[in-house]
Amino acid sequence: MTGATLRPDRPDPLDDDLGWMLGIVFRGYVRAADHALTDFPGGPRGYQVLTAAINGPARNQGAIAEELGLDRTVLTYLIDDLERPGFVARRADPADRRNRLIDVTDAGRTAWEERRAALRRVESHLLGALAPADAATLRALLQRVACSAQAADPLRDLCEVAAQVQPTTDRPDAASARVRRTPTPRARRRA
Repeated sequence: MTGATLRPDRPDPLDDDLGWMLGIVFRGYVRAADHALTDFPGGPRGYQVLTAAINGPARNQGAIAEELGLDRTVLTYLIDDLERPGFVARRADPADRRNRLIDVTDAGRTAWEERRAALRRVESHLLGALAPADAATLRALLQRVACSAQAADPLRDLCEVAAQVQPTTDRPDAASARVRRTPTPRARRRA
């Protein structure tokens, strides 16, 4: 960690900060994953779309967008990127011909399996400081936390979430809080 490793008599407050820890691990993962997915259509996001589409029956773009927290327009471009090399194919939904279902092709499954193996190596390297049993426990705990957070609050309005977790003593008056919670057009596009 930071200070605790160097000065056990005076631990660094960051050593106990969840956001700092998650940030360090996330940045390390992103750098390595970007390298492993550098030539993959759509990069890491394209890989996530393919991962979402590969499990279970074909789903429509809206369902995949919602699951991944992606704007439908962005998802359309990512599916276009995956369709060019033949990793996915769109087909009309027999239940509603206005919808397009996303099918993963054999080439897409092969590409996904290759990249999944590369990402598993990245994950093993990143979790290398842990014993295999501890790494498995960390994965299980993170999965539980992530699924719980996603189910409880898909974070459609991050400003509202921030206002809810802000300590009561630090909250501004209601009028200024309302102004701050109104997302800007740019923030809405990202949500």
